[in-house]
Amino acid sequence: MTDPMTFTFADDGAIPNSALPLLVYRDAVPADAAAIERIFAANRWPPAWRNGVYPFHHFHSVAHEVLGVARGEVSVLFGGPGGQVLTVKAGDVVVIPAGVGHCNKGQSADLLIVGAYPDTGPSPDTRRGKPAEHAEVVAAVRQVPLPGADPVAGLDGPLGRVWG
Repeated sequence: MTDPMTFTFADDGAIPNSALPLLVYRDAVPADAAAIERIFAANRWPPAWRNGVYPFHHFHSVAHEVLGVARGEVSVLFGGPGGQVLTVKAGDVVVIPAGVGHCNKGQSADLLIVGAYPDTGPSPDTRRGKPAEHAEVVAAVRQVPLPGADPVAGLDGPLGRVWG
């Protein structure tokens, strides 16, 4: 497996983002929801949902998240309003560090994503970048433990090297 593409985003005063980079793995998994769920589960990222990406800026302050695109494609604005739009398609995987904003900016009609969170932390929250919560979420993001394994490649996968 080749190393994923990496992207970092600065705290914009609303979305805290993270010192850990967002990871994008191209053509990393089969374009099949059940297969993606098996891969994530085998690598200690129990599948939590099948759906799409919310069309508003949000982030998780207490958990990292992985998106496996099972069908279709989606353009996601990562990092908050001043971030970067990335288009991901069936077979791609995105690992989103706690605190990194994401917002759906357009998708194909057939989009299906498998979402999961590592087995090392609490259930995720959904935050929207309220200024009054900023100090609290920045502190929470710093406390999120590193995952026990890469969601695609397991213990020896690139996540450990890149995030380590």
